[in-house]
Amino acid sequence: MSAVIFPCEVYAAIRAHGEETYPHECCGALLGRNVDGEWSVVEAVRAGNTRTDSAHNRYHIAPIELVKIEREARGKGLDIAGFYHSHPDHPAQWSQTDFAEAHWLGCCYVITEVAQGKAAVTNSFLLAGTSEEDKRFELQTIEVQEKR
Repeated sequence: MSAVIFPCEVYAAIRAHGEETYPHECCGALLGRNVDGEWSVVEAVRAGNTRTDSAHNRYHIAPIELVKIEREARGKGLDIAGFYHSHPDHPAQWSQTDFAEAHWLGCCYVITEVAQGKAAVTNSFLLAGTSEEDKRFELQTIEVQEKR
């Protein structure tokens, strides 16, 4: 099982974001570096959830915002390591919609369950495979590192 590594403050920030947007889903991008096949996250960038029809159980990041985030990441010498979103009052497991809308092969998809407004379980899934036809989610270990 692969791992994704978070500094404690970044991990706490994505969980807090889910609490702040409850009962709607939050979303954002994770910036970092891939070292020996494992992502080391450096920063979480909040994004606006542009879903107006069902923001309580769906999210969407506007393409123009994603391009801006990617440019800023490159300027810092980072890559998009993945994405995060919350599941208000729903388990931290990917849905069929999450899977259908996941296209960044090799990236992490982090989901935090927010139960009655409080962050609960957080899971990460690597989008593995070589194409849309054989893509799959694989559970990842989340390692949270304390400040040094």
